[in-house]
Amino acid sequence: MTQAIEGPRFETDIRSLFRENDQRSMRFAFDLSSYGDVKEHADGILRRLSEGTMPCDGPWPPERVAIFRGWVENGMPE
Repeated sequence: MTQAIEGPRFETDIRSLFRENDQRSMRFAFDLSSYGDVKEHADGILRRLSEGTMPCDGPWPPERVAIFRGWVENGMPE
């Protein structure tokens, strides 16, 4: 019996947080629509989201940052 994963998942909850503009802005460094890239850079992304320095056009509301933080803390399920 497999245990159900609770909390946010990349495909259903995280990918959609990053708008097309966000993806274009970060394309020089990594792909915000790619699970592998976001997982690899998750700590830095979370730090910048928490500081309000990402995305570049204004900080996310605390609720959105909390969703991303929950995903990271839950092991970053795909």
